Amino acid sequence: MIKQILWTLLGTAAIFVVVAMVWRFVSRRHTVPCPVWLRWLVELDNPFTRTNRAASIVEHLDLGPGMKVLDFGCGPGRVSVPVAKHLGNEGQVVAVDIQAGMLARARERAQAAHLANIEFIHAAAGDGKLGHSQFDRALLVTVLGEIPDRKAALEEIFEALKPGGILSVTELVFDPHFQSRKTVLRLAGEVGFHEHSFFGNRIAFTLNLEKPNGG
Repeated sequence: MIKQILWTLLGTAAIFVVVAMVWRFVSRRHTVPCPVWLRWLVELDNPFTRTNRAASIVEHLDLGPGMKVLDFGCGPGRVSVPVAKHLGNEGQVVAVDIQAGMLARARERAQAAHLANIEFIHAAAGDGKLGHSQFDRALLVTVLGEIPDRKAALEEIFEALKPGGILSVTELVFDPHFQSRKTVLRLAGEVGFHEHSFFGNRIAFTLNLEKPNGG
C-alpha cells in the first residue's frame, strides 16, 4: 500500500515536471495562459509546497462576513470554490477568466458544491468589467505572468478594490510564467499598492498587497 502511494506521488511529480518544462518552452516566445485541456492539472494542489494549496491561500485572506472577493484568472475554480464555501451566503465571489472552457469547469465545480454565491464573468484584463471600489479582496493565483499588460491589469484591480482592500498574489516557481517577489512588488508599487504581508519563500509564496485607505 505504501509502495503504491509512493509510486503515485512520483508519477504525479513527474507529470508536473514534464508539463512545466513543455509549457515554459512554449512560453518563451508567447504569453500563453494555461490551456483548457490542462485544467485537470491546475485543479490539483502542488504536492511540493503548502503555499500554493487552496486552503493556505484562503487562510491568508483574513476573510470576514459579507465580503466580496474577486478571483481574477480563476481557471477551473480551484480557489474560487473554497473561498465561496468560506464566505457562505452572506458573501460573494466574482470569478473572472479569459477562457470560456475554464469558466465552464468552474461552474461545474460550484454546482457540485451547491454554491450559489459565485458570479462568473468571461473577460480579459482591460475589458472594464470590474467596476470601482467593489471588492474587499482580490486574487491573482499563478496568473500575473500570463497577462500581456501586467501593469494595466494591476491598475484595474487597484481601482476595483475598496480602500483598505487586499490583493493576494500567489506565485510558484514551477509555473512557466513565474513572477519573483521583487517583480510583483515593483509592479504593484507602481500602481499604488503597499506590501501588507508575505508567506512562503522565494520560490513559492503568497504576497498580500493593500490598497491604502486614501487610495
